[in-house]
Amino acid sequence: MRIVEVLDQTHQKDFLDIARILYKDDSNYACPLDAEIEGIFDPKENSFFKHGEAGRWILQNDKGKVIGRIAAFINTNKAFSFDQPTGGCGFFECVNDKKAAFLLFDTAKEWLTVRGMEAMDGPVNFGENDNHWGLLVDGFMPQGYGMPYHQKYYKAFFEEYGFKVFFEQYSYHLDLKKPFPERFWKIAEWVAKKPGFSFEHFSYTKSEKYIQDLIAIYNEAWKFHDNFSPIDPEDIRKMARDGKGVVEEEFIWFAYHEGNPIAFFVMMPDINQILIKMDGKFNFWSKLKFLYHLKKKTITRARISIMGVVPKYQRFGIESAIFWHMDKVMKRKPHYKEVELSWVGDFNPKMISIYESVGGVKMKTHYTYRLLFDPNKPFKRTPIIPLENRGSKAKEKKVMESGE
Repeated sequence: MRIVEVLDQTHQKDFLDIARILYKDDSNYACPLDAEIEGIFDPKENSFFKHGEAGRWILQNDKGKVIGRIAAFINTNKAFSFDQPTGGCGFFECVNDKKAAFLLFDTAKEWLTVRGMEAMDGPVNFGENDNHWGLLVDGFMPQGYGMPYHQKYYKAFFEEYGFKVFFEQYSYHLDLKKPFPERFWKIAEWVAKKPGFSFEHFSYTKSEKYIQDLIAIYNEAWKFHDNFSPIDPEDIRKMARDGKGVVEEEFIWFAYHEGNPIAFFVMMPDINQILIKMDGKFNFWSKLKFLYHLKKKTITRARISIMGVVPKYQRFGIESAIFWHMDKVMKRKPHYKEVELSWVGDFNPKMISIYESVGGVKMKTHYTYRLLFDPNKPFKRTPIIPLENRGSKAKEKKVMESGE
């Protein structure tokens, strides 16, 4: 077997095609667009190259046939915030051959070691963790857009090589035909109509305003999390540009208190229901096919990609109020039957509780693994986020009632 670094168009094509080959008989697999994957490895497209680097490889057998691939990357904004400097590997695909899989892991590990890393997370993305993050271990069904799909035998490869579960990721689904709990709606309506609070959905006519509001909320809401780094405004602008024509403006909501942004909610149509028919291509005919299925309302599922509430307003039912507004939107769009909630880590019991309180059912599980290059070092899982980590309930209640 021979490892080949991807440096030219021929090997770029091989890197993309191996996934198509491995899943050609699996009806659950929706091939990501080639342009999307290539964009992750293009410094002109991916802002993470401003503070990191990436490499990728294919694996050929003795006849020159491609039998696997892997990528490795370092995000210097986060790499040195752990006990060991930590890089990542991802986009792993491989035939059912442990020797081949281990050679791919060795390649990523060696690349990271040369650059000073002492640990490796995988499979992860060279980007934010809402896309291409984690190994599917349960729920082998069509995945929501951005959530990876894998061969069942990959789990054994990772664990036998020495990777350990760093955290588990759960995807919950909501059946829109089932009513929400009555108690939930009472809280939601009460918050939604409380003086001083206002709610509005995204509009491209004021896109820059909403982008700035989202950034302000995100940075305030996530700054308490381990390994936080501020969001890049250009990443959000690019997402807005790329999504035009697919984004439903009424699927993206913002909450304000006295005019100040305090929460956001982003839900997207699950375009995987169309991409599953396109085999990763987006040429002229593919675009026509995409537009045809979009107009035909082929998409019946939406995916909440991210939501956030600034700490001062957490536990006040803001999420419930946004759902109250969203419920009215969904009733005007009856072709949507199901919503997948953004993945939640096992380290976040508060969010798991919220998902279950609205009737969410756990449908899929992904693992994010970590490999310590020195097996004698103590391994630590991601710490649990305490249910009360922003101050006492009494203080929050006082703020809520005073409107301060």
